[in-house]
Amino acid sequence: MRISVRLPRRWATATALGAVLLTTLLGTPPAQADPGSLAAKAANPTVSIPPTGSHGFPFLAAAEDLGSFGYTESEYFIAGTATSYAKSGLWGSDGRWNVRTSGRAAYKSRLLVRRPADAARFNGTVVVEWLNVSGQLELSPDYWFARDELLRKGYAWVGVSAQAVGVNGGLGEIKGLKGWDPARYGSLVHPGDAFAYDIFSQAGQALRTPDGPDPLGGLTVETLLADGESQSAGLMTTYANAVQPVSGVYDGFMVHSNSALAAPISGDLGDILLMPYPSRIRTDLPVPTLVVLTETDVPGASAARQPDTDRVVRWEVAGTAHGDQWAYDLGQPTVIKSAGTAAPQPDCAAGSAPYNDGPGHYAMNAALHHLAGWARGGPRPASGALLNADLRDPATGLAAGGIRLPDVAVPTRTLTGARDTSGSGVFCGLYGARDPWNADTDPWDRHDAADPSDPAFPPRAEPVLSRLYPTHEEYVGKVRAAAQASVSAGHLLPQDATTIVTTAQESGIGG
Repeated sequence: MRISVRLPRRWATATALGAVLLTTLLGTPPAQADPGSLAAKAANPTVSIPPTGSHGFPFLAAAEDLGSFGYTESEYFIAGTATSYAKSGLWGSDGRWNVRTSGRAAYKSRLLVRRPADAARFNGTVVVEWLNVSGQLELSPDYWFARDELLRKGYAWVGVSAQAVGVNGGLGEIKGLKGWDPARYGSLVHPGDAFAYDIFSQAGQALRTPDGPDPLGGLTVETLLADGESQSAGLMTTYANAVQPVSGVYDGFMVHSNSALAAPISGDLGDILLMPYPSRIRTDLPVPTLVVLTETDVPGASAARQPDTDRVVRWEVAGTAHGDQWAYDLGQPTVIKSAGTAAPQPDCAAGSAPYNDGPGHYAMNAALHHLAGWARGGPRPASGALLNADLRDPATGLAAGGIRLPDVAVPTRTLTGARDTSGSGVFCGLYGARDPWNADTDPWDRHDAADPSDPAFPPRAEPVLSRLYPTHEEYVGKVRAAAQASVSAGHLLPQDATTIVTTAQESGIGG
């Protein structure tokens, strides 16, 4: 039985993204420190080792065996005095935003560190992820999306507890780190999200020049990349535009699944209405920014489109979703290990379409690889075509345009960034949908024979796999060609191309 995934696309996307982003929270010259009011660089916090606590492991400790990948996991506290910022002058859509200091407060937060056990395996790049708190507890979505590239290429990854909800708790059942394990985290202090930006800066400083135990165990940092997904991407947009010119801490930015509206610099949710719309990435930074958008994100983020430059590149990836099956399968065991039954769930209605299982993780692997090289002075990542999530192929149901990796270029199912959310929870719409095709019937013939006035008239002609791919060899050949084309275009890594072709060879598709 075919599962319908039709819905008013713009309404579903706006509702889902709005729910996530709103829970957080005339051009100007390049940002500069106002004389006498801003320090030139972020402060260097003190680093310490947390107590064991009642659980005996950090919140969000990996459920998988990192040792089998040659990795270790550890946790550190950072403490100091954080600065809050306010707008200085007029902020426009070009992202060239000036700031002034507005306050100072003591804080104590934490870093979750995963790094190669053998220093010889470290590739010199540290990915610093602004942990996401949309679910009212901390999650690491970009670690899950890019985990294969991180671990196979010897990156270090650091998750930062930058926001107050993660530390102090919010509306969720788990009242932050302090509520989850008072014995371990009871000494943490978060003065509010106005200070989150500087806490994130100081986290980077602690990795470069640790004052106390070295979170990286003596590894030499060559490249420090800042990263954030979803709500954290909105904060990352504001950080790159307003704080990076002041702090100079990071060497590049990954902005994954942001919207057209950046997070307020004040940390006050109500001030989001005072942010420039659209909020674009400033193009005058000396360090690069790569924006990666899924099909779920594009309708709500398209207003902030901007031409690619030598400092900013934007990817819009067809057939992908804001959250997907890959990230869920990889991340959920880790979340359950810490949160148990309080772990956030997509909460999709029973019988609704399965989650999107498209190529989002492959795109993020490639994005990380190319951003790291770009930040080290290498070539700019390749551009990609714009995606039109509202224009869909009548035969395949796939969106038009965008970066089209093999799952989309040689399709075996319909992959969308949106879904019917009737009877579902607020996060369900972020997981997109997949619509498996039935190889045993011929819906094209059924479509041709149907009465268009009949409510049951199929909305599109659903392809038959055997018609698209008469032989298994032909199917594998098309996948191999599409994979090579994506590698040549700079949107897919060779290791992932090999995985994709091997999967095609082992499938029964064709004939």
